[in-house]
Amino acid sequence: MNEAIGYIVGGGLKEGFRARLTVPAEVVQEGSFVVCDSGRNRYYGLVTDLQLGATDPRFADEQPTRLQPAISHALLGKTLYTTLNLYPTLMMDSGPPLGTLERQEWEQKIDQGVENPGPKPVKTVPAHHTPVRLADEGDVAEIFGQEGKGMFVVGHTIEQGYPIRLDLQKFVKRSSGIFGATGTGKSFLTRMVLAGLMQEDVAAALVFDMHNEYGLDDLDADKGQSVRGLSSLFPRKVQIAALGKGAMVRGKSPDFTLELALSDFTTNDINLLSESLNLTDTATVTLNALERAFGTHWFGEFMKLEPGAMEFDPETGKGRPASNSVAFWARENNVHDKAAEALHRKLKLIYDRPYVVEKPAIDAVTDIVDKLENGRHVILSFGEYESDLDYLLVSNILTRRIRQHWVHKTERHKTHGAAAPRPLVIAIEEAHKLLNPQIASQTAFGIIARELRKYFVTLLVVDQRPSGIDDEIMSQIGTRITGWLGDEDDIRAVLTGLAGRDQLRGMLARLQEKEEVLLLGWGVKMPIPIRSRRYDDKFYAEINPRRSGRGLSDLSNDELINDIFG
Repeated sequence: MNEAIGYIVGGGLKEGFRARLTVPAEVVQEGSFVVCDSGRNRYYGLVTDLQLGATDPRFADEQPTRLQPAISHALLGKTLYTTLNLYPTLMMDSGPPLGTLERQEWEQKIDQGVENPGPKPVKTVPAHHTPVRLADEGDVAEIFGQEGKGMFVVGHTIEQGYPIRLDLQKFVKRSSGIFGATGTGKSFLTRMVLAGLMQEDVAAALVFDMHNEYGLDDLDADKGQSVRGLSSLFPRKVQIAALGKGAMVRGKSPDFTLELALSDFTTNDINLLSESLNLTDTATVTLNALERAFGTHWFGEFMKLEPGAMEFDPETGKGRPASNSVAFWARENNVHDKAAEALHRKLKLIYDRPYVVEKPAIDAVTDIVDKLENGRHVILSFGEYESDLDYLLVSNILTRRIRQHWVHKTERHKTHGAAAPRPLVIAIEEAHKLLNPQIASQTAFGIIARELRKYFVTLLVVDQRPSGIDDEIMSQIGTRITGWLGDEDDIRAVLTGLAGRDQLRGMLARLQEKEEVLLLGWGVKMPIPIRSRRYDDKFYAEINPRRSGRGLSDLSNDELINDIFG
């Protein structure tokens, strides 16, 4: 057990506790994990502030060089001192003294489920002069778990390097988020967390890889070093998909390709693209008319019509819209000609995409679902299609249909006792584009975020602008791993719906870029700043010792065959 660093001198449940330091101030820093024992209760908390104090302000104003050394030394810690503010997060009942009859009765109640020693929210305060100490390894393990199935080391305490574990089985039960300003290492954090999910096999992962960063090996632009892709770490588990027949990802062939059928598109999918397609208000009226006229095949039938096609009366020479024209259909369905033709022109941007076809060789969703249900993880690399239009369109259509499959399997599980579906985590980058207040209620992602894993599907949202995400969605994000954020609105958004927001705000604003992250929310019992685990050769060797940090191109033929076929 660590030695005391100070003792409680005041405070309360709302403002936190105040402790007077008995060690030099540099021993403690903001975010330190501290513990104090008072009576039967053990209190766990974080240091949120350090303040200099003096019993007599005159001595604080005098420079030490003007005083005799013996007097200066006597002043420090007595007349001149440091206090820390302690944000209490949890308390635990340590029970009656060991060896007593009361202890035996208390332990029996715990075994029977009558007593719950904790940890639980703080409901009382420690006594004056209760010693305060830095948490030791046992304290950290008590709160953040020990080595075992589903317990993944995501980082270490900043002061003493004790491992902080994330309970991945709990993590996947609610949607989660990885946040941080540009350049703070969100992609590395995301790779690391996804690697943990794959290693522990607690859920299937579907990753919408907008910038082609997660699947194949990449280059760290800052260090000039190769970074292993998830398919290099888990070649038997990870499948790389790309859009369109013959598509390539970073010059390499993917494991399979995807195409969208014209019948996959709903009018709501197009409404979500209003900004990307620059649609007017009249477009919604036209889309509704198309759905009434053609049903589920509205997209393909509409695109068969020809804009501007005319036919002429042989006697009078007067022209009128041909029966196969957009204008003819518009007049037949009480839609303005020009509005229908404008929509036709804009939808051609989608219709002409190589990955949009009338009848795909295979059904994209069925193919992905089959892999996800059978122990694989799928990373969809967008390749050359990195525009918002492609990302919004493809990710929403696929997620909507995949969610429908999981809903169907869940209903069969609950109603008929069929096997429960494998938990699914869908990772999305640039989440504010899919979950902003204007469209969050209409996307498949917004629905999933609100369902709280009702159908075994959750999100992993990755974003540098959490303030752009709908507040209601943010309040449903369970576990949050966040790096440094410079914008006050982004800090506010990350702390939405959490207790202790005021105490955590300053801590979040002063994280070291690319070194430290704040771990908080559903997946951990208390918030804590940590030094994040590095995504490097050491991590590769720990996550998959057989690979020892090597990519596919580094393996011999025998090793490659052994990796693929086991």
